[in-house]
Amino acid sequence: MYCSKCGGLVPEGAAFCGACGQPIAGSAPVTTPSPAVGMPPYATPQPQVLYAGFWLRFVAYLIDAIIIAIPFCVVFAVLAVATGASAALSNIHPGEEPPGALIALLGVGFVFSIVLVALIGGWLYYAMMESSAWQATLGKRALGLYVTDMERRRISFARASGRFFGKLVTGLIPLAIGYIMAGFTAKKQALHDMIASCLVLRKA
Repeated sequence: MYCSKCGGLVPEGAAFCGACGQPIAGSAPVTTPSPAVGMPPYATPQPQVLYAGFWLRFVAYLIDAIIIAIPFCVVFAVLAVATGASAALSNIHPGEEPPGALIALLGVGFVFSIVLVALIGGWLYYAMMESSAWQATLGKRALGLYVTDMERRRISFARASGRFFGKLVTGLIPLAIGYIMAGFTAKKQALHDMIASCLVLRKA
């Protein structure tokens, strides 16, 4: 076969002349293979998911506990003054044994105050921080951890609250197994994470 433009010899089946580039009449059109039906034209790489294990979360918890303890001590001191406990104790003379009823009253009052302040303060700290743009408490943020829902999205204040109060259920499990579950479950979830449908992830 010869090229109709330059007269050069063209191999059988060629689509263009090798000498001048003239298209050869009667040759099969060049087509590109189409993807299979139902298949995406290209594969989208999926981001790697890194779950936070038990020990990372434990260290973050210790950091948070220290951070929370500082303002709590201030609050407890204020409560002691506000309830008159410090004044009542100061009225007891040296060597004088305080009345048993007074000790019982002060003990019950302080225990109730400590539990109430710890519960409300801890709830607001964890729920507000983990539902914020940081998605983490200060302890988690220091270790590069953050809390998401099961689709790895930012959680709401309500879900963060559910996760915090779910820890009360986790704490009822003997031998801290509810917390240790974060070390061996598939997605490193503790019991309260499963209750609130949350994940604790770490940055790469």
